[in-house]
Amino acid sequence: MKYLHTMVRVSNLDESLDFYCNKLGLRELKRHDVEKGRFTLVFLAAPGDDSAQVELTYNWDPETYTGGRNFGHLAYQVDDIYAACEKLMKAGVTINRPPRDGRMAFVRSPDNISVELLQKDGALPPQEPWTSMPNTGEW
Repeated sequence: MKYLHTMVRVSNLDESLDFYCNKLGLRELKRHDVEKGRFTLVFLAAPGDDSAQVELTYNWDPETYTGGRNFGHLAYQVDDIYAACEKLMKAGVTINRPPRDGRMAFVRSPDNISVELLQKDGALPPQEPWTSMPNTGEW
């Protein structure tokens, strides 16, 4: 058995690609437009790791998606948790659970999918402004 991908439904493909690719840093591997089924599938992966993919499913007919928290979360390892969070904040992403411990942070996609960021090789020493930053919303 081999892990292939996790699928999340998105309500706005452009917003989602902006978040996952431009802000989070994933890259698009492939895309399938299925005209008969009226949907688009976009497969993403972190640079250098094509084996762990996220499949964004965009249904062309508008739908309202609720219960994003029921999904759980996606998790990505980062080289520097503070730099990753700083980059996301500068791009307008809310850090819902700041990396106060130097190890873990949570953000949300435009469709409210929770994304966990984990520091590679253990926690960094705690530092400001992260240590004093409160949680925002749910994560």
